[in-house]
Amino acid sequence: MRRLAFGLIATVLLASGAFANAIREEDLRPHIKVLASDEFEGREPGTPGEAKTTAYISEQWQKAGLTPAATDGSWFDPVQLVRRGPGTAEFKFFARGEKLRFADDEIILIGKEAKYARNKLPVWFAGYGINADGKVAGDVAGKAVLMLADRPAFGAEEMKTIRARREALIAAGAEAVIAIAGEQAEYPLIRRQLLSRPINLVSREKRAALEGVIGARFAVAMVTAAGGDWDKLRKSADAADFAGTALGVTGDFDISTDVNAFVSNNVIGKLPGKKPGSGAVLYMGHWDHLGICRPEGDEDRICNGAVDNASGIAVMTEVARGLSKSKHDRDIYFLATTAEESGLYGAYAFAEKPAVPLDSIVIALNIDTIAIGPAGAKVAIIGRGTTQFDGVIEKVAKKAKRKVEKSNDANAFIRRQDGWALAQKGVPALMVGGAFADQALLEAFLSDDYHGPDDELTDATELGGAAEDATLHIALGKHFASTRKQPVEKPADNTGG
Repeated sequence: MRRLAFGLIATVLLASGAFANAIREEDLRPHIKVLASDEFEGREPGTPGEAKTTAYISEQWQKAGLTPAATDGSWFDPVQLVRRGPGTAEFKFFARGEKLRFADDEIILIGKEAKYARNKLPVWFAGYGINADGKVAGDVAGKAVLMLADRPAFGAEEMKTIRARREALIAAGAEAVIAIAGEQAEYPLIRRQLLSRPINLVSREKRAALEGVIGARFAVAMVTAAGGDWDKLRKSADAADFAGTALGVTGDFDISTDVNAFVSNNVIGKLPGKKPGSGAVLYMGHWDHLGICRPEGDEDRICNGAVDNASGIAVMTEVARGLSKSKHDRDIYFLATTAEESGLYGAYAFAEKPAVPLDSIVIALNIDTIAIGPAGAKVAIIGRGTTQFDGVIEKVAKKAKRKVEKSNDANAFIRRQDGWALAQKGVPALMVGGAFADQALLEAFLSDDYHGPDDELTDATELGGAAEDATLHIALGKHFASTRKQPVEKPADNTGG
């Protein structure tokens, strides 16, 4: 009798729509199986794997009920990217008119353009590049600047990264910026990064005409050959007011670089709302991964990215399908971004040239690396405390029978996900779900399968939490797309009259 009663209740609930939008693990698995297959070769931007990926997403989104919504009316918004790799490099260093002779090959030089040639370029040692006040260490304009790659103990936190210090030197006119590897940033690590031909977003590039890295042994040998004392020089750089110093060295450079500019694509779809001009809801998640990430000869060379982020695209697709079953007041957009793994570049490109006005976006919900937490996992909010929507998220989650993680621990990842690019433009952007609620479980993934060939879809891949998160995102979409449930306050009229 109990089984019969339960069956009748379930039938009534299903008929009433209480569970009509519940997404199941078996809804997600087929998408992940395709996107994380070896056929897609790890979904690297600018490869045949990208073409297969973006075609699959647009086809599935069309089947799910979306219409194309890129700026030209298609599914695809182009993103201009560039990658560089070292070619041939000839260089000589001189002091007091004499060529310096020292033996060390720990050097990689890469030009901004395919060809860079310059003679008698003065070499300047800038310590960490900046002083404690954030000012560039000396007059670096028109010089080849050597900068310690290790983080300084002084200065503002945002200026301690090697990227921020490099860009400060470039803004001050440095013609070449060459990092000196150290204890924190070892030469083999930086060398591997440069040899991997990293991708950059053309519109955000801040590069010197010549950049590169040398090992600490190379720096010691060059300074010593020029008659200097490296130990004293290195120690002086630790002073918070270090102003840089000329090394009495000039360099001749003849550098060729393999420069490959190419176009990748964001995929953008839309569910049109009933009330034009009432704002928009945006779902976003990156489609890209690391591609063929291991050298020839390795048994498994493909980083398939099943969890990161085929799972997110699978969730977005099923959320679109669920939301398309009814009409909503606001437009609902779905954005699959490129080149997230390289620096959130697809998201930044969208922020620069959005298919929907940024100030019309009521909320952006990023979905990334979602297949980690089990069914019943708490809901974490990446971005907690940065918008006015924490209470709303908690209310919707509670209605969906989900518990919410109250700590701000997940905010450790706020700058490492696509929503950050939009948040910098004032868009309320959050990540919501169970994958980032259990930090120990998340760390187990990050320290093992993350960004490696083992991030593959298997029978053991946890999709219980992802399915529940997908169902929660449908509920969130319904809430934020309703002008009644989530009205937008109009700015006060301060014009007088």
